[in-house]
Amino acid sequence: MSSYTYDYVDGNAAAGELSRIFATDVTAAEGQCAHCGAIKRFAEAHLYMDGPGVVARCAVCENVLLRLANVRQGVFLDMRGMTYLMFGAGEANDVRARGPKRKFRLDGPPKRRST
Repeated sequence: MSSYTYDYVDGNAAAGELSRIFATDVTAAEGQCAHCGAIKRFAEAHLYMDGPGVVARCAVCENVLLRLANVRQGVFLDMRGMTYLMFGAGEANDVRARGPKRKFRLDGPPKRRST
């Protein structure tokens, strides 16, 4: 077991990298951890930037929420550690989004109700 302790910064440190992918501020968005169910702003995530990319972990259970790596072929983004990511109408760039908050599910299409 390694005795090296990894230092983390808050999720705001990912704003620059994530702005290359998203047109809105992801750090202000609210997300749910797929492991423990904690609902927090992305800015509260623990961010590890010591490796070849960015790893965001849940502030409650330390489960991996997001992995981001810039490589020659493009950008790899893995967000399977989050159940959803919700952007408020104030963060959206779309003028028509000025209504209720929009929730983007990350675990597949919405489930349809049977009638």
